Amino acid sequence: MTQRLFLFLPAAFLLVQSAGAQSATPNSGAWSGIIVYSSCNADEAFNESPECFRSAPGAKLSLYDDTNRVMYGLESQSLIGGHLGDAVTVRGALDGDTIRVTSIDLMSIGLAVGQKAPAFSLHDQTGRAQTLDTLKGSNGTLLLFFRSADW
Repeated sequence: MTQRLFLFLPAAFLLVQSAGAQSATPNSGAWSGIIVYSSCNADEAFNESPECFRSAPGAKLSLYDDTNRVMYGLESQSLIGGHLGDAVTVRGALDGDTIRVTSIDLMSIGLAVGQKAPAFSLHDQTGRAQTLDTLKGSNGTLLLFFRSADW
């Protein structure tokens, strides 16, 4: 019995130690948003305040996630430089409210000039189904979608 206890205790210690190490590991992933200065908060970033794009003493570049309305600190700043105001996808590890950046990619929004729109069917504000064909005019069609529209 004591021999089993002596074997069990070291195994239990290793299990607890490895579980603790896993919980301290940052979460890896990708986050998308707009690069702004940390001198503004999420509400100001949502409203596209000029403060978010103006350098202030001690301010660093941050990621404003406009889907969740969350601000993330970014490290290393050298990878982010030159992207102020850009819509980006940042990859790295989340450690608290800071993303340890491993890569950054510009987001492409919309179709390229001259690219044909895919077929779609959506209901308009009156409930009628609209398709690309029902909206197509003699000079083409312009579709405009508003980001983060709160009505």
